Amino acid sequence: MNERSHTYIFIGFSDEEKGEIGSHFYAQQMSKDDVAATQAMVNMDTLGLGPAAVWESRSDRNLVEMLATLAHGLQMPELRAINVERVGSTDSEQFRERRIPSITIHTYTQEAENARMLHSKKDNRSEIHLDDYYQTYRLVAAYLVALDNWLKEPKQTGNMN
Repeated sequence: MNERSHTYIFIGFSDEEKGEIGSHFYAQQMSKDDVAATQAMVNMDTLGLGPAAVWESRSDRNLVEMLATLAHGLQMPELRAINVERVGSTDSEQFRERRIPSITIHTYTQEAENARMLHSKKDNRSEIHLDDYYQTYRLVAAYLVALDNWLKEPKQTGNMN
């Protein structure tokens, strides 16, 4: 197994639906050095409802291009840009405000929106398409490995969230 060049921090934030309280707290607690050392924030939100998509309008262009290139290389369906500003916000916003490049990978679709799936009785694991969930997992796992190679060399105290 190859050693990674970057440090990855995996976090499950609380209270996204109440205004991204957990991610807001975390991002605000980051020192200037922490912010400077953080090269990317990869956000995963609402996975398993369909094929992987990216919230392109709220994601760093370079991170989106890297993900699309990787999806193509893995012979996955073309990565779709599905912008969901009408639905609300997501935890990556707190990092964007700190000028940390971020990307939000999700599987929310217009069909799910039409069915009023989020935050309703329909919002349960029986709605998850396991094949889509697995393919998204596969893409994200490969993406984290690729980011380790694509991003610039980490600073001595570098983090990649």
